[in-house]
Amino acid sequence: MSIREFVGIPLNEEAPDHTTISRTRRLIDVETHQQVFGWVLERLAEAGLVKGKRIGIDATALEANAALRSIVRRDNGDSYEEFLKGLARQSGIETPTREDLGRVDRKRKKKGSNREWVNPHDPDARITKMKDGRTHLAHKAEHAVDMDTGAVVAVTLQEAHLGDTTTVKETLAKAGTTVAELIEREAAAQPLKKPQVNLGGIEEVVADKGYHSGPTLQQMQAAGVRAYIPEKKQAGKRHWVGKDNEQRLVYANRQRLQRPKGQRLLRKRGELIERTFAHCYDTGGMRRTHLRKHNNILKRLLIHVAGANLGLLLRNRYGIGTPRGLQGLSLTLDLFLVLIACELEFEKNGWSDGSGVTYP
Repeated sequence: MSIREFVGIPLNEEAPDHTTISRTRRLIDVETHQQVFGWVLERLAEAGLVKGKRIGIDATALEANAALRSIVRRDNGDSYEEFLKGLARQSGIETPTREDLGRVDRKRKKKGSNREWVNPHDPDARITKMKDGRTHLAHKAEHAVDMDTGAVVAVTLQEAHLGDTTTVKETLAKAGTTVAELIEREAAAQPLKKPQVNLGGIEEVVADKGYHSGPTLQQMQAAGVRAYIPEKKQAGKRHWVGKDNEQRLVYANRQRLQRPKGQRLLRKRGELIERTFAHCYDTGGMRRTHLRKHNNILKRLLIHVAGANLGLLLRNRYGIGTPRGLQGLSLTLDLFLVLIACELEFEKNGWSDGSGVTYP
């Protein structure tokens, strides 16, 4: 009913079903969704909610709308059960039972290799281990968040089996391009006004220990940004033979983290970045995708994250940034109007206790 009221569909007309919405999404390309996401960021920049100086990056796995039991071999298209039957016949079992197949499967190594298996219904999904220990087909969503305001300046969707040190390149490049475009638009629109977005672009990047590596620090140095990334625990001492530049960058990053500013940024990273994941995927119901293929899922993510950014803008401007909060505000306004009407009636006619006696 609330959607009907918002869109303007009367009760005597049918609402569009899910197929209509899905078809409309397919007809609109990813670039248009990116423009909508950029338009929302422009509104945030006008309100001073995009600084672009410090960026926090983190990723999370989204369970794909595909089942592991449906995977097939990339080379010949055999299903998992057909593949196990072939292995059993090679070992001398002509008519293998389910127990035989299970025994053959337990002896195998690297059973869930993405190089060998693919889901025919969602080829972009990858076999990966979720945070709770389960193995699923999944996608990887990565956010770049403004560490001064909490606005998401970039979101990318990548293959779930890729490591953080690999996916950070695309996300950081996307965030840098977005911040540069915001600087150009702000300078062209209001050349004499004090800029809201940092004119120097991204200067600092904060991430968790999964992003720490020598090559990653070198890439960030080449991009002109300082890294605040905690190190992974390693057994023994590292050997730096032939890696003088990596050694210098790792030690410099370690020193930055030991300072009060580095500790403060790490605490803020956990607060701001995890909050965006909670809004978009836990509360927003996107922890498991209901679409297939990266193009369709990325379109959904862009609009979803743009809505989270709009909520940030509404909270900054009005103090309320969710539909439930607006619903509570409407009830408060209704009660306030009722109280005003009672006050006016009391001033006009006095107050009666119901026994016929009127008090001035």
